[in-house]
Amino acid sequence: MSLKELTMCLIFVGVGRIDKLMDGLKAKLETAYKASGGRKVNLISHSMGGIMILCFLSLHRDDFVKYVNKWICLACPFQGAPGCINDTLLTGLEFVDGFESYFFVSRWTMHQLLVECPSIYEMMANPDYKWKKQPEIHVWQKQTKEDGESNISLESYGPVQCTSLFDEALKNNELTYDGKTVSLPFNFDILEWAAGTRKVINNAKLPDGFSFYNIYGTALDTPFDCCYGSKESPIEDLTDICHTMPEYSYVDGDGTVPSESAKADGLEAIARVGVAAAHRELLRHERVFELIKKWLGAEPTDTKKSKTSKVADADPVKPMVL
Repeated sequence: MSLKELTMCLIFVGVGRIDKLMDGLKAKLETAYKASGGRKVNLISHSMGGIMILCFLSLHRDDFVKYVNKWICLACPFQGAPGCINDTLLTGLEFVDGFESYFFVSRWTMHQLLVECPSIYEMMANPDYKWKKQPEIHVWQKQTKEDGESNISLESYGPVQCTSLFDEALKNNELTYDGKTVSLPFNFDILEWAAGTRKVINNAKLPDGFSFYNIYGTALDTPFDCCYGSKESPIEDLTDICHTMPEYSYVDGDGTVPSESAKADGLEAIARVGVAAAHRELLRHERVFELIKKWLGAEPTDTKKSKTSKVADADPVKPMVL
């Protein structure tokens, strides 16, 4: 199997409410299973796609056993991506820097889109996970007393306490569209859905003898804690955080997901391998493809041989990779 053919594997990148995707995933797996003459499918997921597959495993275990042979997971935020997600909820997200940013969606516009995105809430730090160091949001706050005296203090918010900060910081958040003003506060309904997703994936257990592999990114500074304001320039009103660039503390990871989170799958893995690459770069990294070929038992294709259908020519005993 060539690298080009490997890129045709069934790669799921999950977006939106995961429970709405289950029927679609089941239909795709069933189609692949039937098209291959009843051979099981090897799955390769990236990022939130791994969360979607965990949900499928938990909610549709019998179908997972029937259709899936192996699962190779790339860069999944199993326990969340706290630094990036916390700041995304407060100030937005920018995919490009410098001059190119003028030709792309602005950081604040992206913020207004993502504050209503379920996947963002699902990638918040898991409050029940035992982090080596709990991720936090720090805010230098200035509080003025009735007598006019002011006090400056550094307040910290952990994975549980941060929701109260999001609520206060986003309470006046609005979007103007077509002459109308739409309120966009922190969405507690979506937070509740995300908590439901966490319960679902916590119940996921691999079938006995199943082959699961985890590839995660390393060697990049990855945001973990966020700090807003400073002792010299504190935040007086928490709504001002939304227009304040943070200072990060960093941990090892892929630039988006900490290695600690990506490794903590809670499953019986055949192998967990760190690759020095960024979150999206893992999708095209040569080392990743070498590992995939090894784990799938794939051999280089002789281009001089028949150009007929891979499905038709395939050994009916071996699992199918799409």
